[in-house]
Amino acid sequence: MAAVSLWAVALLVLLPGLILQSGGAHLSVALAVQTVVLGHTGVALIRVLTATTVRLVALGFWVFAYIWLGLAPLAQLATDTYPWAYRTGQGTALTAVAVVELGLLAHSAGTAVAARRERTRAAGSAARSPGPVERLLSRRLAPWRLLSLCALALALAVLLVPGQPGGVGAYFTSRQALREAGVTDGSDGAFLSALRSWSLSVPAFWALLGLLHVPRAPGGDRLLRGIRRLLLPLLLALNVVVNNPVSKPRFWFGTVVLTLLFAVPRLSRPRAFRVIAATLMATVLLLFPYSDYFRYSDREQFTVVSLSAQFTTNGDYDAFQQVQTGIDLARDQGFSPRDVLGPVLFPVPRSVWPDKPGDTGITLAQYAGYDFLNLSAPLWIESYLWAGPPAVAAVFFLLGAAGRRMDDVHHRLRDRAGILATFLVPAFAFYQIVFLRGSLLGIVGPLTLLVTVPLLVTTPSARAPRLVLSAPPTAPTRPAQLPGTGGHP
Repeated sequence: MAAVSLWAVALLVLLPGLILQSGGAHLSVALAVQTVVLGHTGVALIRVLTATTVRLVALGFWVFAYIWLGLAPLAQLATDTYPWAYRTGQGTALTAVAVVELGLLAHSAGTAVAARRERTRAAGSAARSPGPVERLLSRRLAPWRLLSLCALALALAVLLVPGQPGGVGAYFTSRQALREAGVTDGSDGAFLSALRSWSLSVPAFWALLGLLHVPRAPGGDRLLRGIRRLLLPLLLALNVVVNNPVSKPRFWFGTVVLTLLFAVPRLSRPRAFRVIAATLMATVLLLFPYSDYFRYSDREQFTVVSLSAQFTTNGDYDAFQQVQTGIDLARDQGFSPRDVLGPVLFPVPRSVWPDKPGDTGITLAQYAGYDFLNLSAPLWIESYLWAGPPAVAAVFFLLGAAGRRMDDVHHRLRDRAGILATFLVPAFAFYQIVFLRGSLLGIVGPLTLLVTVPLLVTTPSARAPRLVLSAPPTAPTRPAQLPGTGGHP
């Protein structure tokens, strides 16, 4: 109870108060309704932070919702100041707040439906068959498939790193320099360069993570341990090159670090989870705005400013403004249901599909008249532009239900080592922030790799196909001990 009270004071009183007192508030209906959004996101986040179970997917969603769509819009509406130049009227601002809250309500409804279904299933004493999500997440790491992935990651590095413009040095070059060199300018060459980059980063990440946690082989693993001892330093070095914060987005680097942390059994227990989650909140609020230090070639001296100033001047917090811009775009040009095909069919090249839907962030930037086109397009406005409020409600209801289902299965299988839930749920939970921030067309490729690669190195669980809920949990399978590390308990 004390933890709930402390978080309530911090998230619902202290932080909003700091934002509102930093400047004279411009009172409006939109600002008043925004306090409802802030309360909704704050209460939901407090429930996750103080729960007795670990809910990683919920943590990722509500951290984004509270900061990017709760606090940041509060500061922007209160000061009538936004990161970018485009301005809308009060009517559009109010509609944007309503669209955001509609998505949050739909997500909460989907979560509630999934939680109720889980309680109903748990209340039964008869044997039951695991659902598709449980069957998927209970897949077990296959050692020799994993070693094949390690070999593939190293082979790709040997083939592709030297062919990258600038060689190894390109991976320690700021993204501003890469953009100025035309590597991330949206051309076909830039697309191939991004595909090459992610094709190195994602397999290298999964190879390292799997190598650290692959379970002990039933017949002994002396050969496997020897191979792992050889591969581990190579994969550590490869990840330093292809997954460092200099050339890779901050959100991806954070996903890599947090997934490595929460894949450790001791750190995914409720007490450790609450400590790490609190640290994550403080880091995102206080350090994230300054973590773009490596993005630019011309690095200026740090200037610490207030939270309100960060939310109203830093383009990292343009989510709410982009929602407003999208609402104006929909009013002028109507909805476009066919745009949903863009992310779904993202591999199809424009030479084959000339009128393939464009990146929504770029579309919004062009509509607003910006020269800089690398802007976000939150899932709220992506879905709104497809078919209006019904699309927002449907998308977030499904997202809430799926997220809760993933969290429940992750909790149920928490004592089983070497299974997909241990790795994929944390990875999706934190990369989900990029998914929510958008735009979809820009992140669906890496997201597909993030989900597909671990499926290729796992096999269906050898356990019986039917589970009895009343049976006590079996003892966890211990991962093989790495020489000199002491292994995992």
